[in-house]
Amino acid sequence: MTESSTIMLLNGENCLRAVNGRKTDKNGFVKNHCLFQQQQQKYRRPKEKVCQTAVRNGGLYKKPFVESFEETPLLVAVLTYMGYGILTIFGYLRDFLRNWKFEKCHVATEREEQKDFVPLYQDFENFYTRNLYMRIRDNWNRPICSVPGAKMDLVERATHDYNWTFEHTGKVVKDVINMGSYNYLGFAENTGLCADAATECTVKYGVAVCSSRHEMGNFDIHEELEQLVARFLGVESAMTFGMGFATNSMNIPALAGKGCLILSDELNHASLVLGARLSGSTIRVFKHNNMQSLEKLLRDAIVHGQPRTHRPWKKILILVEGIYSMEGSIVRLPEVIALKKKYKAYLYLDEAHSIGALGPGGRGVVDYFGLDPRDVDIMMGTFTKSFGAAGGYIGGKKELIDYLRTHSHSTVYATSMSPPVAQQIITSMRCIMGEDGTTLGQERLRKLSENTTYFRKRLRDMGFIIYGNNDSPVVPLMLYMPAKIGAFGREMLKRNIGTVVVGFPATPIIESRARFCVSAAHTREMLDTALNAISEVGDLLQLKYSRHRIPTS
Repeated sequence: MTESSTIMLLNGENCLRAVNGRKTDKNGFVKNHCLFQQQQQKYRRPKEKVCQTAVRNGGLYKKPFVESFEETPLLVAVLTYMGYGILTIFGYLRDFLRNWKFEKCHVATEREEQKDFVPLYQDFENFYTRNLYMRIRDNWNRPICSVPGAKMDLVERATHDYNWTFEHTGKVVKDVINMGSYNYLGFAENTGLCADAATECTVKYGVAVCSSRHEMGNFDIHEELEQLVARFLGVESAMTFGMGFATNSMNIPALAGKGCLILSDELNHASLVLGARLSGSTIRVFKHNNMQSLEKLLRDAIVHGQPRTHRPWKKILILVEGIYSMEGSIVRLPEVIALKKKYKAYLYLDEAHSIGALGPGGRGVVDYFGLDPRDVDIMMGTFTKSFGAAGGYIGGKKELIDYLRTHSHSTVYATSMSPPVAQQIITSMRCIMGEDGTTLGQERLRKLSENTTYFRKRLRDMGFIIYGNNDSPVVPLMLYMPAKIGAFGREMLKRNIGTVVVGFPATPIIESRARFCVSAAHTREMLDTALNAISEVGDLLQLKYSRHRIPTS
């Protein structure tokens, strides 16, 4: 009897056994299989990657797959390293002054009577926080006092001790164009169908559930939501969770354990990394979106097996994301699925940023490439972006979901999703599917695609270095130098544009960036206003590094 892929996943079936009657070695592997005869190729990140993989991969792609990662200019890289070096030198000088009481120390320190104890605060680990991060801390954690829609209101704050503490001035900055929230389809709103449905649900159920799904927290609205999610994804079954981060970190340990191998993209989200570590599995990392690197790890795993014993791995699980939120790149899913089938591995796809934002029907990266959802063993996503809500889901075969219902820590121990949040997801998802009797969902999907194409093209034409895929609503604009991280965020806010700036350790040390998130709620006038401000600040801070700048007529 042949077991399904899900049952093999749960039972730890060994990978790539003998086929076609060929003789196997001691571990049950085919020595002369064609995959062992392929030559290894060294991975090199190209200076600029513009990929037309529809031609290169024998019809795996139905349309051109274009991503660009322009190389960092040499002078900019040198100046960036010099900037961090200067900051580090001045950081040690200030630490010296703090140590001798010439400068007041604001950081947490051990009390005198506890000096002989094991230290709670590692001085070296806090060096970056107190000497580099504090200089630009005002760019983060800004209080919002409105709906985080296309425009928002910010509470004005001031600092008198160089960003160690803040105080509110009592003023509100009105109508700031929001270019940072993950509000891809514009469902983060306090009026309309979603808001009205959530209000009615609050009156009926209240806000809190106060119990886990296994006890008194399983409401009819939760089961309705899970049935809808399964239908939306095109899978047999689905289950939902109250927190997106925990959907990854608490479910991966239920799927893999000791004796299993996890192959993880080097730019995977922290929740995937934490889940892999908590599982106790062996973890190996492949280069971002590089299929040669992934195939080499798969081939080595099949050939060599587990360390020391060389026994076959119980499971090989590939972890990838749909859209990578710091790079703006889209996973090469057709190639990943081809490798997964070739080497009999299992695929865990995190669609946190891609669900609702990609594909003709908004069903994520699987829909974007026109693939069969059954080719993805575990489909994961969150409701915090395109649906304007909270929580996450996992979809797949019924056997898989039934297994997770009894083995997932997120189900057994966590409080159930709040009913108004569940209703927000149901209403927005039905709108995307067109089940609300309107074309609003399709209009928002079309608007998001148009805004993304327009925004990316304008930035590239201005001369900025933009990372990622042409169809990704996550748009990273490269800043590079540490001093420009804070300057860009402050200058944009002066022009009433709210942005997100990101630096080390969230990115490589020389690849600091501003990250824009395009929304269907943005009008063309809003985008033009933001683009004009970005161009103005780009000229002010000399950020137009691209060698492919199109001169203005």
